[in-house]
Amino acid sequence: MWYAATTVALALVLMFAVVVWSAGSGDTCADDEFAVCTEPARSILLFGPTAILLLGGAGAFVQAYRTWRAGGTWPIWHGTGWALFVLMLVYAGISAGVAG
Repeated sequence: MWYAATTVALALVLMFAVVVWSAGSGDTCADDEFAVCTEPARSILLFGPTAILLLGGAGAFVQAYRTWRAGGTWPIWHGTGWALFVLMLVYAGISAGVAG
């Protein structure tokens, strides 16, 4: 549980940091519908949290394999990996509108 919570928290912190950074940059977004106007900020907002969730899910699957090899309770890690992958796909789908 702590692994998944930490991974999601890191992704959220990066997302909010980019939004605050972009809002404080002084760029006017009068013609845009979204507060993040600059291209670097949009790219980081799209790919940063997605990458964190992807790496977190892959790490959970690696830990599931290592736990399985050691004879431990691996389905918990397996479920964590799938949950993080689903969150990654949901976030990527929602944030795809930012790229356009």
